[in-house]
Amino acid sequence: MAKWLYKSEPSVWSWDNQVAQGDKGTFWNGVRNHVAKLNLMAMKKGEQGFFYHSNEGKAVVGIVEVIKEYYPDHTDETGKFGMVDIRAVKAFKRPVTLDEIKKQPGLEKMILVNNSRLSVQPVTDEEWAVICKMGGL
Repeated sequence: MAKWLYKSEPSVWSWDNQVAQGDKGTFWNGVRNHVAKLNLMAMKKGEQGFFYHSNEGKAVVGIVEVIKEYYPDHTDETGKFGMVDIRAVKAFKRPVTLDEIKKQPGLEKMILVNNSRLSVQPVTDEEWAVICKMGGL
């Protein structure tokens, strides 16, 4: 199964907001980048991703799971973009900062390191294992 990373500014939607949604989860909307859109379209129910606080904190703070596959984003007036639904699965024991990720051997090619503006991105199995270990999971 593929793995992903979802970026959100905590002042807009935080890990705590996501956790508060419980098992019913919520939609992941607002993506307006075509590469990120293709990533959303590729997601399958049950796949997991990192929840990343961007701009404020700049850290991976937890793991989420896709609970509903790609469908139209009701906030997109153009009708070009869609969204998936996700739910919180597990918080990291400690956040893993972008600075730590950049310094960690083996993560040099991670999209987060090389294209930090992409809001939804794939994560390799190797990157997943390293970051989970760094976060105490």
